[in-house]
Amino acid sequence: MMKKTLTILSFFFTLILLAQEKGVIDNSNSEFVKFKSINIGDCVWTDGFWADKFEVAEKVMVPYMGTLLKGDTGHALNNFKIAAGLKEGKHEGMFWHDGDFYKWMEASMYIYAINKDEKIITDLDEIIAIIGKAQLENGYLQTQTQLKNIKPFSQRKYHEMYNSGHLYIAASIYYRITGKRNFLDIAIKHANNLYETFQPQPKELARFGFNQVQIMGLVELYRTTKDRKYLELAEIFINMRGKSELKPDPSVNTNNIGDMTQERTPLRKSKEAVGHAVLALYYYAGAADVYAETGEQALIDALDILWGNIVNQKMFVTGACGQKHDGGSSHRDFVHEAFTIDYEMHNQNAYNETCANLCNAMFNQRMLSVKGESKYADVMELVLYNSGLSGISLEGKDYFYTNPLRRTFDHKMGITDYANRVPYIPCFCCPPNLVRTIAKSSAWAYSLTKNGIAVNLYGGNKLTTKQLDGSAIELTQETQYPWEGRVNITIKKAKKNVFDIQLRIPEWAEDTTIKVNGKSVDTEILEGTYVTITRKWKKGDVIAIDMPMDVNLLEGNAKIEEVRNQVAIKRGPLVYCLETPDLPENTSILDMYLPLDTKFTSTYKKDLLGGITAIEGTLKVRKDKKEGMYHELDNVQWESINTQFVPYYSWSNRGTAEMTVWLPLLWN
Repeated sequence: MMKKTLTILSFFFTLILLAQEKGVIDNSNSEFVKFKSINIGDCVWTDGFWADKFEVAEKVMVPYMGTLLKGDTGHALNNFKIAAGLKEGKHEGMFWHDGDFYKWMEASMYIYAINKDEKIITDLDEIIAIIGKAQLENGYLQTQTQLKNIKPFSQRKYHEMYNSGHLYIAASIYYRITGKRNFLDIAIKHANNLYETFQPQPKELARFGFNQVQIMGLVELYRTTKDRKYLELAEIFINMRGKSELKPDPSVNTNNIGDMTQERTPLRKSKEAVGHAVLALYYYAGAADVYAETGEQALIDALDILWGNIVNQKMFVTGACGQKHDGGSSHRDFVHEAFTIDYEMHNQNAYNETCANLCNAMFNQRMLSVKGESKYADVMELVLYNSGLSGISLEGKDYFYTNPLRRTFDHKMGITDYANRVPYIPCFCCPPNLVRTIAKSSAWAYSLTKNGIAVNLYGGNKLTTKQLDGSAIELTQETQYPWEGRVNITIKKAKKNVFDIQLRIPEWAEDTTIKVNGKSVDTEILEGTYVTITRKWKKGDVIAIDMPMDVNLLEGNAKIEEVRNQVAIKRGPLVYCLETPDLPENTSILDMYLPLDTKFTSTYKKDLLGGITAIEGTLKVRKDKKEGMYHELDNVQWESINTQFVPYYSWSNRGTAEMTVWLPLLWN
């Protein structure tokens, strides 16, 4: 009888131990993490803004993208079929196309975790079988090199590290959701080959950490398999940066050296974010993952400095990153799609690649986990509602690669710029990155704390999970956020003992009030912090949060020449913009000025842009037209108009338009 009892207890202990090992980031056993992940599927968007976005992802975004990538347009699955000997043809797409396909597979899994549609798994299993046949016996798998007979790891421009990282992440997620090893075994075999190649640290591969998604991927594979060599290899890739002499090398594109690829300065000595913004932010996110496992103080100190430099000197008001398509670093290195010098923030020519913006959210989500501080969730949310979501159309089939803050009809487009979102971008990295973020967004809404939960994101949802002690908790959120600031959280199930509920009060949410069962909480409520409520919670308890949704005018740091004497409009987490569909015919956004005494009103319009709260106000139109580069200021003519502003994420959904976030200010 005793043996049977011990067996049962052991079984339940195992269930508790494994209960939280199925997060989008499995930090359940990460010692240096304050906010732990809930399991994938524990939180479901039920109504409102994110429920609508998830439904579009489920019914349109993911299926439509699948038809592209599995068909001849995207050609991604074709590449694997050809490598597997199942099809004739040649490689098509960018060098990083394998990784983009893995991202789409990952997005599909998040959808399955919610809707349990077995057709998704059947489809993915068929794809995984093809991928397995394409893999070489030694574990190597990169269609862009295999199909072109290119020597493995001969030049970092082939993005083998990027593709590897996304393979490891997608395979880990697939295993967590399904329990199947078919994809995971491919990833393990692949990672073992990577370990055997790079662990000896051969000199000729010392600068090979280009586009370092492999760091995040290796850490996630370590968390999944418990094999420490993957964490060891992740640290090696961090330590390799900044150790080599900066000169041309057979494995290195001579245009992409130094700050461009974050190899001038070792990470632990870095004082500013540099170079290609996507490369940088994937690198920093990976380093945060490594810190979560090792607790190395020098690593987190460097990441704190880099975070501060990004947010306070190089991030746009929409949370976007990547100031210029081409420019120079503070060390005068050529940089591309990149962080440049502090406060260099062009509006019309801002690059702001969708991937970079999403990577910013990913970096902040990891920093939130290790630090448990509200400022990281603020940036994460800022990206989600603004510079991330702007990368896809409302119907879910068209995409932006870049996300400028101003656009005029005469703007000269670069190769990745488009006047309107397009159904397929040859460089297809951003669309699946955005779709997988929307699909997993509910997993970011809550975290597990030492003795409770933290509410990171607001939106209509239901949470059914276990606390870190194994006790069940269920709650619901009811809200029209981000259009309204009132949120009701109702406890549906809770343990009998005292525990914490931490509520994020966004930085913009001054004068927020919190009541529990109709009574104001006896705790200080400060914007930009988590407010902790500790009590014995019971079924039926209701937390009522009221965050005033005022219309605020934001001005930039005086060192940002581009926006001096200009303002941006923000309401709650949303940045707003002005579009020509809301202006008189033949009026340019460059003719528009905002009087300081303008009175704003906010109105929800269910038939506009999928249902939004528009901001209405009076602007001045400058009617005198001047020609030439410079001209004398005289005979200025003004006309007043009433118009509306729409959320930045929704622009370019009403035809080709001019748009601006920043408006010149008219002082009284």
